[in-house]
Amino acid sequence: MVKIEKTIAQGETIAAIATAIVPQQGSVGIVRLSGATAVTIAQRLFQSPGPWESHRILYGYITHPDSQQTIDEALLLLMRSPRSYTREDVVEFHCHGGIMVVQQVLQLCLAQGARLAEPGEFTLRAFLNGRLDLTQAEGITDLVGAQSPQAAQAALAGIRGKLTTVIRHCRSRCLDVLADVEARIDFADDLPPLDEDSVRHQLGGILTDVDQILATAHQGELLRAGLKVAIIGQPNVGKSSLLNAWSRCDRAIVTALPGTTRDVVESQLVVGGIPVQVLDTAGIRDATDQVEKMGIERSQTAAQEADVVLLTIDSTLGWTDIEETLYRSIKHKPHILVLNKIDLGPRANLPITDVPVVKTAAAQGKGIDALENAILGTVQAGVTAANTDLAINQRQAAALTRARSSLKQVQVTMADALPLDFWTIDLRDAIRALGEVTGEDMTESMLDEIFSRFCIGK
Repeated sequence: MVKIEKTIAQGETIAAIATAIVPQQGSVGIVRLSGATAVTIAQRLFQSPGPWESHRILYGYITHPDSQQTIDEALLLLMRSPRSYTREDVVEFHCHGGIMVVQQVLQLCLAQGARLAEPGEFTLRAFLNGRLDLTQAEGITDLVGAQSPQAAQAALAGIRGKLTTVIRHCRSRCLDVLADVEARIDFADDLPPLDEDSVRHQLGGILTDVDQILATAHQGELLRAGLKVAIIGQPNVGKSSLLNAWSRCDRAIVTALPGTTRDVVESQLVVGGIPVQVLDTAGIRDATDQVEKMGIERSQTAAQEADVVLLTIDSTLGWTDIEETLYRSIKHKPHILVLNKIDLGPRANLPITDVPVVKTAAAQGKGIDALENAILGTVQAGVTAANTDLAINQRQAAALTRARSSLKQVQVTMADALPLDFWTIDLRDAIRALGEVTGEDMTESMLDEIFSRFCIGK
């Protein structure tokens, strides 16, 4: 981190567009500056009669410093160090939305000596300047990318430092144990013997807390990445009707003709707080048409890549050789049998008894709630707003797994009656791993990898 810290110490000013750039015009576009010369650059570009006071909004005009041409009528927000997102001087130009205006303002900032910000550099500076720890920084990018209310709540809990509090408490207790052990190594003649039962009790409590945090990793992954659900089956069993009923719109064409769906049709939904990508696939059968054959191949690929597979069956036809073949190809994956068209006739008996079965009448929109409950049960989610505070990500889980392994090794070392010096090795490893979660023990390359995933301007 030495190189990055030196850059910030020199006060290099960075600039970026801080609002999304999309084909559609937005009402407001924001260009953000942060650094030692941010205010100086802003004063060259922004004409306003009002006093330049921190945390006040100024009204005025952005003008070219040489030609004095007016670029935009705008607002300027000034936030003096250290009361800003980065703990540096920060200036935001709030312009009229549209790519041309914000690009012109950004280019003017760069022409005045600012540097284009790298992805996540504003948040990186906030981290390096002590305003945020690493879990809070990751919570910010999670909040930006949240696809459900529950995911947003989990991200907000991270920003508010709920995970940080628990991790730092575990790390502090590890440091206490390490201090007691090292004191007996350095001052063995001056201190009473180490209370090994107390150490075992403390390690057990820390491990319990670490295990509880690690148990949220699956939940966190579901909230962030969501599920991919593939609807498969032979032609005309009601796959497209099921997708339309589920998404409450006509996403897929529905006809009585076999082979209507030639490609994978996607729909984005939220089920129980989990983002779900639903894939309606082409009906699988022996086809001669080349285009249909390509669609069937894509269907088979989608089924293998999905997190959950919905094998859809026509209730009036029952279980045929095609269903048997399809079942054998997906039974190794989480799957649900969907018995559709129950409104059209007698319900077929299925030979599979140990698999969740949902009965639907997709054309009438019946059975969708039961289907969603079955999916949640299959992935064992049960995600609610009440249990998302510690939904950790993959990086955090990896660090915590290393901490857990090291703490377990301390217990083994104690059981083997090895010298105290051996205890300290694994205790230090556990402390280092816990520090990686919050960013207290990080390398420059690790920070680069994490913040490169952020968007530019954040």
